[in-house]
Amino acid sequence: MRILLWHVHGSWTTAFVQGPHTYVVPVTPDRGPDGLGRARTFDWPDSVVEVPPERLRDEDIDVVVLQRPHELALVDRWLGRRPPLVYLEHNAPHGDVPDTRHPAADLPGVTLVHVTHFNRLMWDAGSTPVTVVEHGIVDPGHLWTGELPHAAVVVNEPVRRGRTTGTDLLPVFAGAAPLDVFGMGTEGLAGRLGLPAGRCRSHELTQAELHAAMARRRVYVHPVRWTSLGLSLLEAMHLGMPVVALATTEVTEAVPPGAGVVSNRIDVLTEAVRDFVADPLGARLTGEGARAAALSRYGLSRFLDDWERLLKEVTR
Repeated sequence: MRILLWHVHGSWTTAFVQGPHTYVVPVTPDRGPDGLGRARTFDWPDSVVEVPPERLRDEDIDVVVLQRPHELALVDRWLGRRPPLVYLEHNAPHGDVPDTRHPAADLPGVTLVHVTHFNRLMWDAGSTPVTVVEHGIVDPGHLWTGELPHAAVVVNEPVRRGRTTGTDLLPVFAGAAPLDVFGMGTEGLAGRLGLPAGRCRSHELTQAELHAAMARRRVYVHPVRWTSLGLSLLEAMHLGMPVVALATTEVTEAVPPGAGVVSNRIDVLTEAVRDFVADPLGARLTGEGARAAALSRYGLSRFLDDWERLLKEVTR
């Protein structure tokens, strides 16, 4: 198939484009949000091709994967027709939860796909057909060494996103172990949180650098209150890192017993961080459990098989 989709979520798309199809991504001269083209920091195969909007009418497109509400208008304007449509929703709803209406609710000819069962439960899709294709991860390998007795956190723009990503909880976790916070917009985070630089260090790395850097830390901390299911959490598990996470949204499904500590009690979580930092062997064994769980549920082959079935169904 020839599949049109926009470069919106680099990590998710990296897994999706490992399939057997041709993936057409719009590219504009300014490489703005509607025309980013191919990723520059992720490893995408040659089957991902850039096409300017003015040439899309000449493309044979079998199916379109929408990810944002305004993309349907772009399809109408740039293609001049509507191939079979899939709306992929990455996020948990914001606003009047659990009564939030999805943008694809009651939209004719669209199949709505969620990445977690929690999201499906919380979004109101009206009469639109709905299914779930859980995340899949390109396995970075079992890289964990845990040589640094620190906790790793991955979050983009923690100051702007605030309580949503649990930024206000970081000082509490920093009391249990030094934090290494990876992500965009993390520069100067320690000062904003009133923490000494030695208790909270910021890092902005490429994807290739990120996994190796995470794996040197003893434990992965996921303080996020409200998100779909952070791919960084699943990547940490693939790396063989033990996980300490809030028991919110889909986390209780993703992190089974033996893969880490999941709770909404902050004292339980901070004590778990201290325990993992003090016990490298226990951290290693728990990380091995986390990796096994992630490979079993969020492996790439299962993800691609699920999408293959869905794409054949919607284009039949």
